[in-house]
Amino acid sequence: MKKKRISIVRILLTVLFWMIGFSMLMPLLWMISSSFKVEADVFTFPIQWIPPRFHAVENYKEVWGRHYNFGLYYWNSIRLTIAATALQMFVSALGAYGFSKINWKGRDKVFLLYLATMMIPPQVTIVSQFLIAKQIGLYNTHRGMILIYMFSVYGVFLLRQSMLGIPDSLSESAKIDGAGHFRIFMQIIFPLTKPALATLGILKFVWTWNDYQMPLVFLSDRKLYTIQLGMRQFASEAGNYYSLIMAAAVSSIIPLIIAFLFGQRFVIDGIATGAVKG
Repeated sequence: MKKKRISIVRILLTVLFWMIGFSMLMPLLWMISSSFKVEADVFTFPIQWIPPRFHAVENYKEVWGRHYNFGLYYWNSIRLTIAATALQMFVSALGAYGFSKINWKGRDKVFLLYLATMMIPPQVTIVSQFLIAKQIGLYNTHRGMILIYMFSVYGVFLLRQSMLGIPDSLSESAKIDGAGHFRIFMQIIFPLTKPALATLGILKFVWTWNDYQMPLVFLSDRKLYTIQLGMRQFASEAGNYYSLIMAAAVSSIIPLIIAFLFGQRFVIDGIATGAVKG
């Protein structure tokens, strides 16, 4: 009887979780469906999941045509996101190594103080970042944004937790053989943190790709716009073109899906490692 009850409970929970998961996919399915529709059919009620008038080719041609310059915004986002993600992974790994494998006075206290800065909302520091970037000539450049993106408290924290699980005997053996800190970091520690690095890379890629606030504040030249700013081009004084906005949104999530599919097996392991060690 107990086994039957447990199996019934598992079936009910499985069905419940499938229903919850499907409900979370509803907005995505509506977005894809709307990108195939004529503008007049986007907000018809009840929702027409299968477009009565198929308009996908025209919508995507309009989005990727020369009028909106969407291809340039797409390329800007790819270039900016890849550079920021790669640099943040490396810089965060260097900081994590200093906080986990190098013994110096007050290390843990400084790390706690450093970690406490996560409580400061990014909106608080954006004015000072803007003034500094303008003062040193990095305003309205991708270089200035990459410089800001490449530093992350969370990245240092996540990688530090992973490095704490690497035995110190590996570093000590390398020191006996005459290796310096940079060689130990590059040849021993850095390769052993692949799950945490993949987790940080995927999270950073998604955050940077979807970021709207930073490009809005730091970019004024349309040629430098990212994809998030580029979507504003599908609005005019006459209103918003939601079918085109949905087509652009569908195009924008493709790199995120590809990045997640390539690194999904590392995500759970990396987050779990960062959560239980320390």
